[in-house]
Amino acid sequence: MKRTSSKSSQGNVWISYQLYVLLSSLGNIVRNPLPSLMMVGVIGIALALPTGLYLLLENVQNISSDWGGAAQISLFLRHDVDEKKVDELADRLYQHPDISNVRVITPADALKEYQTFSGDALKTLGENPLPAVLVVQPAANDNTINQILLEKLQELVEVEIAQFDMLWAKRLFAMVEIVRRGTLILAILLSLAVLLIVGNTIRLSIQNRRDEIEINKLVGATDAFIRRPFLYTGFWYGLLGGLIAWLLVSLSLWSLQDPVRKLTVLYYSNFELITLGILPSLTLLTIGILLGLIGAWLSVSRHLRDIQPR
Repeated sequence: MKRTSSKSSQGNVWISYQLYVLLSSLGNIVRNPLPSLMMVGVIGIALALPTGLYLLLENVQNISSDWGGAAQISLFLRHDVDEKKVDELADRLYQHPDISNVRVITPADALKEYQTFSGDALKTLGENPLPAVLVVQPAANDNTINQILLEKLQELVEVEIAQFDMLWAKRLFAMVEIVRRGTLILAILLSLAVLLIVGNTIRLSIQNRRDEIEINKLVGATDAFIRRPFLYTGFWYGLLGGLIAWLLVSLSLWSLQDPVRKLTVLYYSNFELITLGILPSLTLLTIGILLGLIGAWLSVSRHLRDIQPR
């Protein structure tokens, strides 16, 4: 019973000491408001930039997929293909294993749709110049398979032109992927910048407390004991920087809500802007804390060895 009580007492003392060092580190930050605010602000901006770009890309992808739907292939038939042959070709294509649906647009339907959106400009020609069109829905959502299907359909004697209706979306997705990789590179570079900023700040703090560190080493303090307050300082810098980043991103997304809503209404879409949820917010704060701790650890480990009692 005595051993259990002793261990419990030691555990309580250890926890109390950790809380004391944690809060005292926060107190040191609060006692220097302007430098600390500038430091936390720089970390927050560095974390907010890649986070905001990542969310922006996610929203762009969602908007484009919501507007564009699945990829379709439009087959513009030759003018000499009559209505009976159009129906036969549609039935034949519908049996193809790589095609899930075929929709026929007759020249009359095409003319009516054109007049709905573009007026009566074609009436001056006297006859309908628009060909019959088959809108083919591929069964697979695979670019390689669909490209092969497109090439096969282009070879049909009845087909004048075969093209993807989602070519613009593919170009958009390709550009989004480029920007996504650029965002990843930017995130890595800014993370390194945060490590350098935290490390330099901790280095200055170590130099300011050099005499205190030498005295602690003279009385037998271990490196872990001396290192602990600086690690907690890095923890607070990372946490506060993460909170600033979360606030900046949230305010930016909030300011975009109304313009995005007005834009999506024009396209008859119920799109909702993706914001920072619970898991992404926790991830952002965790990344900030880890960067603060790692930067502080590297700086303390580097400069603590150079301080020896005289």
